[in-house]
Amino acid sequence: MGTVEIRPAPHVRGERTVEKIMLHVVYSLLPVCAFYVFQYGISALASLLVVTGTCLLTERWFIKTGTQSGHLGDFSATITGLLLALTLPPGFPLWMGVVAGFIAIALGKGLFGGLGFNVFNPALVGRAFAQAAFPTAIATYTPSFLPGRFAEFIPSSLAWPLMMPADAALWLKEKQLDALAGATPLAKWKFDGVVANAGELLTSLYGHMAVGPSPLLILACGGYLAWRRYLDWRVPMAIIGGAGAIAWILYGFNPGHYPNPFFMLFSGGLILGAVYMATDMATSPVTPRGMWLYGGLIGLLTVMIRYYSGLPEGVMYAILIGNAATPLIERITQPTPFGKTLLGRPRKGASYPLHPGYISREEASAVTPKKRILRNKPSRDERRPPNR
Repeated sequence: MGTVEIRPAPHVRGERTVEKIMLHVVYSLLPVCAFYVFQYGISALASLLVVTGTCLLTERWFIKTGTQSGHLGDFSATITGLLLALTLPPGFPLWMGVVAGFIAIALGKGLFGGLGFNVFNPALVGRAFAQAAFPTAIATYTPSFLPGRFAEFIPSSLAWPLMMPADAALWLKEKQLDALAGATPLAKWKFDGVVANAGELLTSLYGHMAVGPSPLLILACGGYLAWRRYLDWRVPMAIIGGAGAIAWILYGFNPGHYPNPFFMLFSGGLILGAVYMATDMATSPVTPRGMWLYGGLIGLLTVMIRYYSGLPEGVMYAILIGNAATPLIERITQPTPFGKTLLGRPRKGASYPLHPGYISREEASAVTPKKRILRNKPSRDERRPPNR
């Protein structure tokens, strides 16, 4: 007689697993990373490899010591490393990238117990630490598509640990480029009032700007994940729609002071954050209404931080605040159980229509009896007591 194996539910499992979903996310990030390397050369390639390798080694160490659960085969650490490297400047010193990758896994995942238990997006935790610890280095960018980018490193990339990185402005001056060419479009608008063309930002194929991967390419890769149902389209749609609506309203009030909405959408890391970071399953709401509220909050905060704070970029802080608000958003957007009000109280006279397929022929042909009214109904005192 064979052995009967008893397992708890669920007994029927779908084809989509965590490993499969994460692997397809990695597949979708490969074109984005390839475009990033095409923009900035071997410095960007070294940053991607070093930061991702650090995340994998840190994850392996935490799993081996029993600090967190999981395994390297779920590809979550790979995604964290790739996304973190894409948010860093291409000339970011590699040793600082090692520190940021370690913090992303240690504080972003290991501190909470591993994949699925983290409250904040790990890549953004590492990015936030890098911005607080290395503010000058993380604000130093170089123009894309520089000649010789595949033959030499950006000098600041090879800085020794705990040593001052090479001055990027002097390096650009040697190449007969203005130091302002290394400023991002958001920084140029924030501090100089120069608004870049939205078409140039959409493709990122112009070499006079310090921009990240093409938003158009990121949207195409995100569309692949949405088509395969590996991410929910509501979150990026709510973020882009919310940010665009707020920027359009402010632009309508004062076009001379605020940039056009397309500049707000395609500059900085809004598209990358909306598609790949805000959609993290462990840190975003699961209810449909919660996704719209969560995305709208991130879009609103992004525009407010860009307009009214001292920072030119606000996507990172907006997503982290949205992550922190996720438990509250899920609580207030839970579907109301049948028969109860929004406050959890029983609903009076709750009813629901039956589907026609659930009604039998006898029930369908039955006639509801008319209500009978007894005119000479005796009063309660005149009623006879029941026979005993």
